[in-house]
Amino acid sequence: MTTFGLVHGAYHGSWCWIRLQEELARRGHRALTVDLPSEDPDAGADAYAAAALTAFAEAPDDLVVVGHSLGGLTIPLLAARRPVSRMIFLCALLPRPGRSQDDVLGDEPDAVVPTAVGPYVDAQGATRWDPEDAAGVFFSGCDPDTAAWAASQLRGQQWRITQEVTPIDAWPDVPSTSIIATADRVIDPAWSRRITPEVLGVVPIELDADHSPFLSAAEALADALLLRP
Repeated sequence: MTTFGLVHGAYHGSWCWIRLQEELARRGHRALTVDLPSEDPDAGADAYAAAALTAFAEAPDDLVVVGHSLGGLTIPLLAARRPVSRMIFLCALLPRPGRSQDDVLGDEPDAVVPTAVGPYVDAQGATRWDPEDAAGVFFSGCDPDTAAWAASQLRGQQWRITQEVTPIDAWPDVPSTSIIATADRVIDPAWSRRITPEVLGVVPIELDADHSPFLSAAEALADALLLRP
């Protein structure tokens, strides 16, 4: 049995993993989740890592951590602070030691797919999405009911985690896997194909899916998570 620690991306929460958890459980595996402090303007990388460390505290040393999208900034922090057997970057951003993610994206603007619609900023300074717009961006491969449900669950997102320099000063010495989605409307798959070998030293696994394969393609994603190079 493999234990997975699932770390969600921006705007999301532990709710987003429900179909993947069910699929992994059907195969005899366990998946733990965390709700990151996404709406806290003071929460940066250390706070995100602390939340995940607490959520995964009872996991064995061979825990496999999975970071979706913005969650890619958190899983290397876990690998630096507790034993893990593998990091899996799912449609994910990749941190660079000694740099902030905002600086990285300034150099690599093609990481994010341009869209005709976008989020707005609320009175507390959090970025939010209109559910109808979010459904077409994050959940474009889901059936309409699933897309509408998922879009209605999205939370606000504060951005200290991308503004501050990542706490990792060297890449963790842990095996890495990258999984990308060919129909991703958030993280550009062409960027992922180019950057992943440079940063992680691996060629990404490609899924025919949207940005949220844990909902739109849970069975195929479970297959990919269980692959071992």
